[in-house]
Amino acid sequence: MIKVNHLMKNFGDLQVLKDINLEIGKGQVVVIIGPSGSGKTTLLRCLNLLEVPTKGSVQIGDLNLDFSGPVSKKQMPQLRKRTGMVFQSYNLFPHMTAIQNVMEGPVTVKGEDKQKAYQKAKQLLTKVGLADKLDFYPFQLSGGQQQRVGIARAMAMDPDVLLFDEPTSALDPELVGEVLKVMKELAVEGMTMVVVTHEMNFAREVADEVIFMDQGVIVERNTPDELFTNPQHDRTRQFLNMLK
Repeated sequence: MIKVNHLMKNFGDLQVLKDINLEIGKGQVVVIIGPSGSGKTTLLRCLNLLEVPTKGSVQIGDLNLDFSGPVSKKQMPQLRKRTGMVFQSYNLFPHMTAIQNVMEGPVTVKGEDKQKAYQKAKQLLTKVGLADKLDFYPFQLSGGQQQRVGIARAMAMDPDVLLFDEPTSALDPELVGEVLKVMKELAVEGMTMVVVTHEMNFAREVADEVIFMDQGVIVERNTPDELFTNPQHDRTRQFLNMLK
């Protein structure tokens, strides 16, 4: 499903990702943890080309992009279409209702019929528990509700994989649960997901694999049980001890 080979990302002289190699199977839920500045979000953004890698390759499904040389401008949008991104800051269009936000991508990017896009958006908003909020604007919704609109919007593009960048970090504690509930349901349904998060309980319950990153490299990756109860690297143990 996803293959990352020798991925590097530089910002000027700063090397943020250093030779990342990663494979994620279809239907897997992979959670990425690590301290601030470890490269977690940059890796996620490289998977859908919000950040263009400096070197290496990214493959999603049968589409492979190699960044060791020039990349076709036609291929980059094709790769982006295979991913749906859920941001920590919602990024909803403030002048559009919930259902308009969800419809926007399929209509403008994929050229879907508006009525068809409306029905799909309605189904998705119902799926995330917002059937009664279709015509509400973002300012009329709680943070948790806005984030659920963001999830529905990402799903509306029929992606192969959903990417979550700390989706609960901007939420009040009492709203975190409603977003995690939707994500757990997607995991049960077999959605391929890559999640950057500080929610360790979510990682324990839902992840097939947990990746610990630090200083731009993958330090350790394992099942949640093994990584949380029997970490193999001192840096992983140090990080987890700080969370207790």
